[in-house]
Amino acid sequence: MNPNAAPRAASLHDPEPWRKQFPILATTNYLVTHSLGAMPIGVYDKLRAYADQWATRGVRAWAEGWWDAPIDVGNLIARIMNAPQGSVVMHQNVSVIESLIASCLDFGTTRNRVVYDDQNFPTNMYVWEGYRRFGAEIVCLPSRGRLGVPLEEMLAAIDERTLIVPISHVCFRNSFKHDAQAICARAREVGALVLLDTYQALGTVPIDVRQLDVDMVCGGSVKWLCGGPGAGYLYVRPELAARLEPRITGWAAHAAPFAFELGAQRYAGGAARLLHGSPAVPALQAATAGYELILDVGVDRIRSWSIERTEALRENLLSRGFDVPSPKDPQARGGTLTVGLRPQENGAAFVAALEQRGILVDHRPEAGIRVSPHFYTRAEELDAFAEALSDLRETRRWTDFVQSQKSY
Repeated sequence: MNPNAAPRAASLHDPEPWRKQFPILATTNYLVTHSLGAMPIGVYDKLRAYADQWATRGVRAWAEGWWDAPIDVGNLIARIMNAPQGSVVMHQNVSVIESLIASCLDFGTTRNRVVYDDQNFPTNMYVWEGYRRFGAEIVCLPSRGRLGVPLEEMLAAIDERTLIVPISHVCFRNSFKHDAQAICARAREVGALVLLDTYQALGTVPIDVRQLDVDMVCGGSVKWLCGGPGAGYLYVRPELAARLEPRITGWAAHAAPFAFELGAQRYAGGAARLLHGSPAVPALQAATAGYELILDVGVDRIRSWSIERTEALRENLLSRGFDVPSPKDPQARGGTLTVGLRPQENGAAFVAALEQRGILVDHRPEAGIRVSPHFYTRAEELDAFAEALSDLRETRRWTDFVQSQKSY
């Protein structure tokens, strides 16, 4: 425990009733939700039901839920982000989603700019960089210091030449949270689109797509939604979706897929036109176990607990002499804190040493150690993390350990 820590105020959230839903918590101090959320125990039942259905119903399973899974599962995500029912479709991952949206656009006019910042997640950059050959002009704004691009610079870069702003709501390196409301408002002023990647936000930061009046939202379920891999989501404002014609498409996006028509695509109505091939049914069904828990707990409650815990951890770490590069204002960051290290300190070695003590976190270059409490995290687990970091930095055995981890 940190002797300088301020006394804790009573919290409105108690993680204890939820901990039994996550098997890994029985043996591990799990603080790496920003990378992979803990698996809900309900996943066992979801995958067993999928296997039983396949085993007993065979091909009939397609008509008994499999084919409609991308829309049905999307409706659960819609509830988390206050989107209209039927406006969210599921895909494998964000790389596919960003590519699909990019394929809808025409870069052959003077409105051809794609605007984001250098804190955007790399997979998003790779997709849009590939569209330079089709006329896209990429505007990647450089960070000012370690907290990202100032809002005024971001807004100034979005002008009448901007076609789309595909941007991470919360940055993966330092948990900096963009002012999505202001970015969406500026884009509307000049007629540009916004594709908001909420991968590092949804499930721990409240998102209301109607209040934001955002054009499109995408993300995945691996992190705060505790849904595992293979379940990416795409929301498109319904009136916009009706006009989009993706070049990346397939039979699931056809108006009559089982008519097996030849020739050009005839798009389905609604969000289904944003599908492509056959759905990854088991991944989608498994992911619903996490979504249901997020809905049961409530994102507003999760956000309050997250701020309470990350604020306490931040004060604890600062009192121990650690640097915390994440934004000081809790409203300006997501659910993760980044712990800065000294130039000579080996981040990967820290992570490996913490794992030996039953604490899971991770490290990213040019960032530091990332740590993320979720609604299932005890306050004492964060104290134990801070204590372990201090101990590792001070112990005489640390130099020997770093030497042993050089190949890690």
